[in-house]
Amino acid sequence: MSDKRVLFISQEIAPYLTGNPLADFGKQLAQNVHSHKFEVRTFMPKYGSVNERRNQLHEVIRLSGLNISIDDNDHPLIIKVASLQPSRIQVYFIDNDDYFQKADSDADAIGSNRTDNDERAIFFARGTVETVKKLKWEPSVILVNGWMAALTPIYLRQQGTEDPSLKNAKIVYVITEGEAAGGIDCRMVEKMAQEKVAARALKEFKTMPANTDLLHKMALRNSNAVVVATEISDDLRAYIEELKLPVLEYKIGEDDIDKIYDFYQQLI
Repeated sequence: MSDKRVLFISQEIAPYLTGNPLADFGKQLAQNVHSHKFEVRTFMPKYGSVNERRNQLHEVIRLSGLNISIDDNDHPLIIKVASLQPSRIQVYFIDNDDYFQKADSDADAIGSNRTDNDERAIFFARGTVETVKKLKWEPSVILVNGWMAALTPIYLRQQGTEDPSLKNAKIVYVITEGEAAGGIDCRMVEKMAQEKVAARALKEFKTMPANTDLLHKMALRNSNAVVVATEISDDLRAYIEELKLPVLEYKIGEDDIDKIYDFYQQLI
């Protein structure tokens, strides 16, 4: 494992999505670490709103082709890649027409109002973890950003503990503004239990309300530290205190982004 490698798993990154402070934040996180001479790779969903031609995305055949089963249905995983300019950071896109194709009913660029947000988050998490394992790229820190990426930590813990590329990495979860406006299916935990997640890792979540805070709690339980970059509920803050996680309070657009860099460097 290199102590000069950081992996970013983000809900959204500019310029692939624009007009949203969270997308700009995703870009700034990666470029900030790159400016400190770290190797950086990033992952995000390939939403239908992402313009492939303008952003020069192309499919990575050797990483594509896996079928991911969710609730007894198979969904093909397609991996695309682009370079974030001017730093030339590699951005890997998790693509699937069932979950990320643009729909006329989308309320925003990421389709937060969809009723299958639980499966979209599961697919993104599983697709990301499987791809990172194939890359055999060993980060010292994995920073997970946004509710769409919130299931990634639990899959990293479940699938990555025996993988040399992932087993020693520290996970930092960033809670940002936004929610799964279409709700979270109450069967999400059941779906996760069907594929790749042990019952003991899901036990405490079975009785929790199915909402965006549930996604956050799953991420927090499987992370080493947390950046709180938005207002959160008292219940969620109490959960962070219960877990005794190191916490950084951060205001997007106001605070110096080096504060986040300094925070997770303490974990290495």
